[in-house]
Amino acid sequence: MGADAERYFIERMMWDEVARRLHGGAPVILPVGAAAKQHGLHLPLNTDRIQAEWLAARLAGQVDALIWPTVAYGYYPAFVEYAGSSSLSASTFEATVYEIAGEIIRAGCRTLFVLNTGISTLAPVERALARLDTSKLMHLRIHEGPRYRRAAERLAEQHHGSHADELETSLMLALAPELVDMSRAEASPALKHEVPGRLTPSDPRSSNYSRSGSYGDPTLATRAKGEVLLRAMLDDLTQIVLGSIAERSVPSGSIPSVVR
Repeated sequence: MGADAERYFIERMMWDEVARRLHGGAPVILPVGAAAKQHGLHLPLNTDRIQAEWLAARLAGQVDALIWPTVAYGYYPAFVEYAGSSSLSASTFEATVYEIAGEIIRAGCRTLFVLNTGISTLAPVERALARLDTSKLMHLRIHEGPRYRRAAERLAEQHHGSHADELETSLMLALAPELVDMSRAEASPALKHEVPGRLTPSDPRSSNYSRSGSYGDPTLATRAKGEVLLRAMLDDLTQIVLGSIAERSVPSGSIPSVVR
């Protein structure tokens, strides 16, 4: 990640420096990304955490933010049949995010961005943050920005996918190619139609069968695709974060000028 990026992570700071930075109005980023969640035979279990911390560091560099330790356990019920995958209950995960975010705000944080790399984690995080002071919070969903969606639609060749697939593998080839073993990348079976539910490595009769754990076709991934997707994702997130900070800095009762 580099020494420069590491300076934003509070786990490497003393508590009085964190207090000083919060008192000075530094925004906070709380990454949410699994460290124990299967990502096929070709990606490591901490794929989500790698993405979350890389994105957090780049965003922090834009706004001089503090980065809290990553919430590395979450609600990931679709993957529990695969060794190493750990999932909290939705209620436990929601409570965890609620308590951590609440402590950050009580410590004096004026602006908190919860950076979420998951899909099944979206609803519990929303519920957790809704119980806090929402004027100080923003939930960042990494796959929902318009630039990323357009890039994904343009580049994707797979017929279905959402996990350890063509897109996610391409992102990892751009982020950490040394951790990707493309010789082991394996597509999940073709689908007639998608059926909600857990993936399974053990029941070939299931419509959610995937021997590898991938859901999609990672064999189509390339680093070039990943670089385009990563830039689009980061541009989306940067625009949201900068816009939110600018909006919060407008004095109460003032009327911002119109940009033409």
